[in-house]
Amino acid sequence: MSWRARLSELGIELPETAAPLASYVPAVRTGDLVYTSGQLPMTGGKLARSGKVGAEVSPEEGHALARICALNALAAVDALVGIDAVTRVVKVVGFVASVPTFNGQPGVVNGASELLGEVFGEAGAHARSAVGVSALPLDAPVEVELIVEIG
Repeated sequence: MSWRARLSELGIELPETAAPLASYVPAVRTGDLVYTSGQLPMTGGKLARSGKVGAEVSPEEGHALARICALNALAAVDALVGIDAVTRVVKVVGFVASVPTFNGQPGVVNGASELLGEVFGEAGAHARSAVGVSALPLDAPVEVELIVEIG
């Protein structure tokens, strides 16, 4: 089964590739790897939610926003090489804008990781970092970047 067919089976539609906010491209290929730029939880060209996790944004909302970020990263991969070229997800880096006392960043970034597991199965198992930060662009609560192998 192709990944595009798997997305369809799951009822998931990849969004349009999010327009860059500054001087960069959404994804770059080097050899057999595609690196995405950090993707925010943009839907329909707008930030889905703003604020800090642990204050204005609940961990559960952050989890859902990380899923949106991962979908946007997959859209960037798809636009560059086609989603069916992916052979495995190598690494996920998730940044969580959170209050200083919040330490549940891994649970928030699970929103991205779980989506990748649903779509790619074993090929979606990846290395990962989940980092708490004081602020993200546009006051976004979450940002996710991917490294995927293509074949």
